[in-house]
Amino acid sequence: MANFALLSTQESAFPALMLFSFTRHNSFRWLVAGLLLSAPSLAQTPGKPRPAAPPAADPAARYRTAKTQLDQGNNAAALAQLEPLAQPSARFARAADAAYLAAVAAARLKQWPEAEQLLNLLRTEYPTYPNMPDALLLQGQVSFEQEDYDTALKTLAALPAGKFAAEREGMKATYLPRIKERNTWLRNLRRYPDDATLARAYADRLVFGGAYTDADQGQLNDLITKFGLDRNRYTPRPRTVAKKSSYNVAVLLPFELNDPSWQTVRKNQFVTDLYAGLRLAQDSLQRAGRPLQLFAYDTGADTLALKQVLALPELAGMDLLIGPVYKSGAKLLGRYAREHQIVCVNPLSQDADLVVDNPWHYLFSPSTATQGRVAAQFALTSFGGGKPGVLLHEDSKDDAAFANTYKVEYESQGGKIGLLRRFNPDVDESLSAAFAALDLPNASHLMVFSDNRRLGPYTFTQWQQQPAATRVPLLAPGSWLENPRLDVSQLGMAGVYFIQPKYYDEQGPGFRRFRQLYLQRQHLPPSLFASQGFELLMYFGTALFQYGPAFQANLSSAGATPGVIFDGMNYSGGAHDNQVVPIVKLSNLELQVLR
Repeated sequence: MANFALLSTQESAFPALMLFSFTRHNSFRWLVAGLLLSAPSLAQTPGKPRPAAPPAADPAARYRTAKTQLDQGNNAAALAQLEPLAQPSARFARAADAAYLAAVAAARLKQWPEAEQLLNLLRTEYPTYPNMPDALLLQGQVSFEQEDYDTALKTLAALPAGKFAAEREGMKATYLPRIKERNTWLRNLRRYPDDATLARAYADRLVFGGAYTDADQGQLNDLITKFGLDRNRYTPRPRTVAKKSSYNVAVLLPFELNDPSWQTVRKNQFVTDLYAGLRLAQDSLQRAGRPLQLFAYDTGADTLALKQVLALPELAGMDLLIGPVYKSGAKLLGRYAREHQIVCVNPLSQDADLVVDNPWHYLFSPSTATQGRVAAQFALTSFGGGKPGVLLHEDSKDDAAFANTYKVEYESQGGKIGLLRRFNPDVDESLSAAFAALDLPNASHLMVFSDNRRLGPYTFTQWQQQPAATRVPLLAPGSWLENPRLDVSQLGMAGVYFIQPKYYDEQGPGFRRFRQLYLQRQHLPPSLFASQGFELLMYFGTALFQYGPAFQANLSSAGATPGVIFDGMNYSGGAHDNQVVPIVKLSNLELQVLR
């Protein structure tokens, strides 16, 4: 993979404002403003109150300071400095540059409407800006992010011929596959009939996205002919969806059998447990008259072994793929599943990005984004929206996805997140800054999202400083329930709630029967990973026998289904991660499900 940095401003003192990653398929992952938004050193928290710009007599000095802040990733501070300078009333000589850089800062913060307003200001008030192509390119992404595909395509088409050609097409190749509605596709194809990237994306959607019907054959043939597409690649593969009497399931996990050292065996115990749960589910399905065969493949610790497995001809004949557990391998297997039209289930990941725009790829677990949405709905219903909420989260990609979705959902339902901060749990100064000056007495609740074991004790120390009578509700991840540094008396305090997607009732008949069978076979009690493997195959194996190997539409309309062990499974509405997210409270040493 090669990276291309583009310096696109009038003077060399400007930071590199765009970054593109070139993939093996010559498409780009387009990222705003020369940075990965998930990088804690560069990204600012979306929704964080913007610091007020300090007064300064010299606009040029403020402009230079803002550029430095932007280069250092202090995007909120830079935006606060630049936005006033961009206004025509400021009569600042570099107002056009200030408008563009302010739009960059807003985009880095994912404040897309504000970025669009600044770009509109630039194009309206400063139409002769010499770096207008840069602004048009940024406008394209801002419109794409807001799902305004027509404006995005129209703006990119306005770029001068030969200017940012590769970047423009790469951006379209990244965003166009996110279109879900057929009417949106057809409308854009009518408006931009000569756009080869749009045509190729739609052909991909038809052939590899599961949207193809016989009625599409004529249009697909026209696209293949007009744009010179590879007819072999874009010929839909005939695939029977008829039910069978038996199914083949491939399990691709990093068993690392070539390394028998005790360190590797211990490190991979979770893989062994997961597979043991799958095997037990296979037996249970067999006893229920639903025979399926498991074929285990060792994918090793890197992608090399996985690529060798994917090259095996036999894999293309499987009815279901399970695995792998590492993200790099998950992307490879997801691509393979889409190209060969075989449903693939990731057993452990909570990253919603893995299954975006891939109807053949599922997450067994709820994504962190789904957890954020459900938790926000619970918080608003349970704690009310009369006061603003406080949201603190770890600065990892998944935790940021939780926080962003939580804020959007909470505020879309009428609530308000008054303070959103991110932190590095391993840096004392970062933790102190995140919890500093929290106005908890005037908040509706405190949401802290991090699985790091430091966070539970640290949060309770801060939270318990408030008088018990006025202490706001605390919402936290379910992983805190397994933190040995937290006392049961703390976990069971009034006003403490947990997001627990892995909840199951240990006294329920399903788990007790599973535990009994597992003990008989393994002579050990089942771990959480064994339980997950069992539930996964029971659900998706049953789906194979109920609906056949292409069961996406059936899962979408089936609604919520009670789990054998876990609280339930739900992929309704086209979701590709489990939508069941229990919210629990510890009461009298027992977990009580509240949602």
